[in-house]
Formats: sequence, structure tokens, C-alpha cells
Amino acid sequence: MDILSSTLAAGGNAAAGSESPIPVWFMITSGIVVVAILVFDLLLVVKRPHTPSMKEAGIWVAFYVTLALIFAGALFAIGDAQHGSEFLTGWLLEYSLSIDNLFVFIIIMGSFSVPRKYQQEVLMVGIIIAIIFRGIFILAGSAIITAFVEVFFIFGIFLLIVAYRQAFSDDDDGDGENAFIRFLRKRINVVDEYHGNSLRVTIEGKKFWTPMFIVFIAIGSTDVMFALDSIPAIFGVTQNTFLVFTANVFALMGLRQLYFLLGGLVDKLVYLHYGIAAILAFIGVKLFIHALHESDWEFLSWGSAVPEVPTWLSLGFIVFAMAVATIASLLKMKKDGVSLRELGSQESDDSQA
Repeated sequence: MDILSSTLAAGGNAAAGSESPIPVWFMITSGIVVVAILVFDLLLVVKRPHTPSMKEAGIWVAFYVTLALIFAGALFAIGDAQHGSEFLTGWLLEYSLSIDNLFVFIIIMGSFSVPRKYQQEVLMVGIIIAIIFRGIFILAGSAIITAFVEVFFIFGIFLLIVAYRQAFSDDDDGDGENAFIRFLRKRINVVDEYHGNSLRVTIEGKKFWTPMFIVFIAIGSTDVMFALDSIPAIFGVTQNTFLVFTANVFALMGLRQLYFLLGGLVDKLVYLHYGIAAILAFIGVKLFIHALHESDWEFLSWGSAVPEVPTWLSLGFIVFAMAVATIASLLKMKKDGVSLRELGSQESDDSQA
């Protein structure tokens, strides 16, 4: 209980300045509500496996976006403008970066030929795994920042490298299998065909893992790798542990429905990775500036003269970068003769297959 209390207190008081702390009752209540929604969503997927229509996916995406906006509004109401704006910026940042996950999800689902009616379950389990590991990374990151604030320099360099790779690397994930999955395949017995949503089956008295188990591991481990990019990025927006975690959770909760809503559109947004790269580079520079202000190293004392990047500017840049990348991609689609209606009808045909 002492550990939990200190963590909640840190989350409520982590932000500097004259900000009022986020009430503990609000953190606990919002946590209970979010967990209840996740459990309900998971039970719905497990008990009724199906391929959601565009309309159903759209309604769920709208629901989760509205939920995040309500949460931001509550922060504005009970706390101050700083908490609300930091959450909103962090959520939009994580939501933007999570779209990058969809590219890999599509590769994994295709390479493992996951039956469409079970794709919801795979995504849901992967998202829960991601939330758990991101929570661990966030607590570890918060502890490191408290002990060694100069780690922001490392975070900044890392994000600039990731931004460069995002913009200019031609690397492709190929068959969607990472090194860990290839390691598993060599050491466990895996059957070639799916057996519903079962993870293990017995054939002629011998136990085998199914491809569904491998897919779960692939999705979960991929989410963990993406967390290595997104967690340093959001610490560039806020160091409030509670806000960092809730921004991640709200961004991930609607990711499954976004996968089905965008579907074939995602890989047609050819300039989207440039927008994501621009955001990562911007946050990387912001982390450098923040580190200059917070560092106790005397030879960096001149850094305090460099103005910090305000939250509103970060929010505006994220929206601008994603809007420009999306509009440019849609214009290229139009130029290439690809219409959204054609993609929508193609997705509908795929869902019925």
C-alpha cells in the first residue's frame, strides 16, 4: 500500500510549478472506469468473435475519442489548464504514433493468415499486453528521470534517430516475424492450421501450440518495441506519471477499432510516416531544450536562456504534422485514381469473406 500511495502521490504532484495536484480520488475513480471498459470490451470480443463493419468500428472509435475528450475536460475542471492540455497533447501524440502500429499489425495479420473473425481478439490481447508493459516502462522511466534528469538528452538523441529512420529508412518488416518469434518456432511444436481461437491442441496424444499463440506473441512483442519509441516521446510532453499512463491507455483503447476502420486505407497514406517522423524530431528537440533547463551541469548553464517549448505549441505541431501528412496522402490517392469508396467496398468484401 505504501508503494501504491507514493506512486499516486508522485503522479499527482510530478508536474512542476504552481499546478494543483490531481486529486487521488480522481485517479482511482478514472482507473476503475477505464479497467471496467477494457474488461467489458474484452468479454465482448471473446464471447462474440466477428469482423466489425465499418459502421460498428466507426462508432467504437468515436466512443473512445469522446471518452478521452471527456477525461481531458474533467482534468480542466478539477485541476488546471496545464494538466488538461498536457493530457490532450500526450494523448494526441500517442494516438498519432499508434497509427504506425497499424502498419505492422496489417503485416502480421496477413503473414500469419489470421481468420478475420478472430482478429479482434488478437488485437485486444495485444493491446492489454502493451498496456501492462507500458505501465512498467513508465514507472521505470519516471524513476530514471527523478534520479538522473540528464537522461532527457539520451531520450532526445534516441527520438531524433528514430525520426530519421522513420523518414528515410526503407526497412520492411517482411513476413511480420521478429527474432523472438523465429526463436520460438525452432523450440516449440506448432501446427500449421488454426483451431478456432485455441492456443493449444492435442493431436494423437501430443500437445501442439497453434498459430494463434504465435500471433499473440508477435502482436504483444511488437507493441513492446513500439513503447520504446513512444514512452520517451510522451515524457517530452509531461513528466506527470498519471498523465503519461492515461494518455497511453486512451490512445491504445481505440486502436483495435481503428484497425478495422482504416483497414486498407492505412497503407495508402504514403506520407504518414513523414508526419510521424516530424513529430518525433520535434519532441526530440523539445527534450533537449528541457534537459538544458533541468540539468545541474554547470557547463550547460547557458541553456536556461533557451526558451522552453510550451505545451500549446506541441499540441499545434502534432495536429499540423498529421493533418498535412494525411491530406498530402489523400491528394496522392486521388492523383493515382484510388477512391475512398473503392477502399471501403473492398474492406466490406474482405469482411464478408
